Amino acid sequence: MKQVLIVEDIAETRRWLSQIVRTSYPEAQIALADSVRAAAALQDRSFDLALIDLGLPDGSGLDVLRMIHRGNAAAIKVVTTVMGDDASIVAALSAGADGYLLKENAPALLARQLEQLSTGAPAISPSVARRIMEHFRLTGPVAGADAQLTERESQVLGLIARGLRNVEVAAEMGIAETTVAGYIKIIYRKLGIGSRAEAAWHANRLGLGFVQPRDEGG
Repeated sequence: MKQVLIVEDIAETRRWLSQIVRTSYPEAQIALADSVRAAAALQDRSFDLALIDLGLPDGSGLDVLRMIHRGNAAAIKVVTTVMGDDASIVAALSAGADGYLLKENAPALLARQLEQLSTGAPAISPSVARRIMEHFRLTGPVAGADAQLTERESQVLGLIARGLRNVEVAAEMGIAETTVAGYIKIIYRKLGIGSRAEAAWHANRLGLGFVQPRDEGG
């Protein structure tokens, strides 16, 4: 990893992560950003690895993930955060994250997780890996033909997986907010789910994380 970007708003944590990166990749050149705006200013640089915090002062690290995913798909994007809940994990993976590390882990463990990126192994904290496996176990595969979503339902699923609220989905698709709520109810019933975190997981599995609705009129 020759070029590394660290997106983190707390100065002490930026220094701490920089030390971990240098432990794993001593020759790496490290660029630092403390906000979504600062990360956007570095878009013209080609990074091999990006470590991204989810909570930033001017937005979400998910925005940075999507930005890098669009502009530099080859970059390895690893979330570094204190948030280990299912919704955060699923949202990050849906936004294009290649790894998910919790800052609570010991520096030596984090360094080893980063080192194994060079062998093609993902950098995922053990507790996060267990949560992902448990999520797979509980949700299981999408059902058969009776669970097939219509085009409109797929569009709604893709949009809520991106974190949009019902009112934002309605504006994006040009339909009423009550209609969106009705679609979500149908989607939940078809997929056998009960939360947006599960919806995001299924959207990612179905390749709907970045669905853009088409104008169908009316």
